[in-house]
Amino acid sequence: MFGSMEHLTLQQYWWIILSLLAGLLVFMMFVQGGQTLLRTLAKNEEEKALIINSLGRKWELGFTTLVLFGGAFFAAFPLFYATSFGGAYFVWMAILYCFVLQAVSYEFRKKPDNLLGAKTYETFLLINGSLGVILIGTAVGTLFSGAAFSLNQFNLSQWQTELRGLEAVANFFNVALGVAIFFLGRMLGAMYFINNIDHDGLRERGRKSVLVNTVLFLPFFLVFAVWLLLRDGYAYDPVTGEVFMQSYKYLSNFLAMPVVLVMFLAGVLLVLYSVFVTVFKESLSGIWFGGPGAVLVVMSLFLNLGLNNTAFYPSYYDLQSSLTIVNSSASHYTLTVMSYVSLLVPVVLGYIIMSWRAMDRKKITSEEINANKEAY
Repeated sequence: MFGSMEHLTLQQYWWIILSLLAGLLVFMMFVQGGQTLLRTLAKNEEEKALIINSLGRKWELGFTTLVLFGGAFFAAFPLFYATSFGGAYFVWMAILYCFVLQAVSYEFRKKPDNLLGAKTYETFLLINGSLGVILIGTAVGTLFSGAAFSLNQFNLSQWQTELRGLEAVANFFNVALGVAIFFLGRMLGAMYFINNIDHDGLRERGRKSVLVNTVLFLPFFLVFAVWLLLRDGYAYDPVTGEVFMQSYKYLSNFLAMPVVLVMFLAGVLLVLYSVFVTVFKESLSGIWFGGPGAVLVVMSLFLNLGLNNTAFYPSYYDLQSSLTIVNSSASHYTLTVMSYVSLLVPVVLGYIIMSWRAMDRKKITSEEINANKEAY
């Protein structure tokens, strides 16, 4: 089946899979968002334990999604991995350390006789949920705005700034995306607590948090979205491979791919609806509208970024070094083998859904946490 497909078809297939994984990753960042709410929602140690144990059941799923996304990107488009991770390694190492802090914190926060103390590990969780998320969003912003690299005839890359990727934080377009994802994670995190924790006080404060973070989220998201639709984009000629600037490229992509545009609009509406039912209808199920909405928005943005003859990792230093799904992908054989493996993705997703339902069949209560010796 896959072996008879053209190389371009396989490249597009894998870009669609990566777009889906990117959407799922942003959805799972409700864990990071929830970590940043620890000190504002919890009024005592009991409520703090409820929040951390609620997130503790899910943080590994988010970490796994991140690793899966990175691994799939490396296998399908290795030149991007070599260029970005080999050149912009300061920003990627900073992100890595932020996520190492998360793993360490959940494992050691309540271990007896730990030297750092619980509050130190809670600070680590705050760093992971704030700095880590904003840096990821800022790095993703460079996929639209461009980065400072060049490639030689042997596809060996050279980064052109001493900041090694950290220069991205000087571009407000990139930072706006990072901050928008940060506040989106906090919105989803509060919705998750409302759904998952059986505690009236946390639910009441969670609804207020959803409203406040929505108000903070919207300006940054609108700045990013409007700027994206109005800016020049990086297009390439499908015959010659020549990269050139095109006015309103990302708006043109949405218009040329109406399905992607519908996905984007549907995702935005679902996120807004989740806020409405959570805050004004006092629903416990807002996360099940906001989560899929976030997946659709992010997936549609990635599809807009890589399809319709668009350079998904442009170089503003050397335009012709920009990466596309055509010039940066693995071989036809590699993509074919990977595509057969990808048929197992629904099985994995089914397992995750079943595990999630088993863990959340019963809402978390203080009695359960106090009786559990393995609590986080």
